[in-house]
Amino acid sequence: MRLLSLKAMRTLIVYISYHHGNTEVIAGAMREVLEAELRSPESTTPEHIKSFDLIGFGSGNYFGKFDKRLVSLIDGLPRGTDKDAFIFSTSGSGVYEDAHRELRKRLADKGFRVVGEWHCKAFDTYGPLRLMGGLNKGKPDAKDIEAAKSFAARLKMASSSKAA
Repeated sequence: MRLLSLKAMRTLIVYISYHHGNTEVIAGAMREVLEAELRSPESTTPEHIKSFDLIGFGSGNYFGKFDKRLVSLIDGLPRGTDKDAFIFSTSGSGVYEDAHRELRKRLADKGFRVVGEWHCKAFDTYGPLRLMGGLNKGKPDAKDIEAAKSFAARLKMASSSKAA
């Protein structure tokens, strides 16, 4: 009888949470499910990324763009990475498709397979929004956090079935 040895999936989540900690809340929820290591782009190197099986990339979405520090990290990675990745973001507007499309292309250019994407609305007080008390107060909320955990559980399940 031959026993299958399932290698534990090593997950890294690289994220920036700048204004209100919205993205950090989501990264923490995903970390809990994926048993992931959390890092900032500044503390992440290409060598470090090599030691993980699944890498999450997330930040707030600023007018259709991911944080420049996250994009800079990705741009500095070597081609031929051959890793699974997922993208996540938070934003005041709830519009994220363009930002995800751009990051997805950058990751694909480096050899990542984007296996999932997730987004939620978040509290935003940028610019004139501050004068009116902000947008999406209380977001992400418990429902958003549970949705982030469900997304992470689906990623975990998909990766586990691939390893088997």
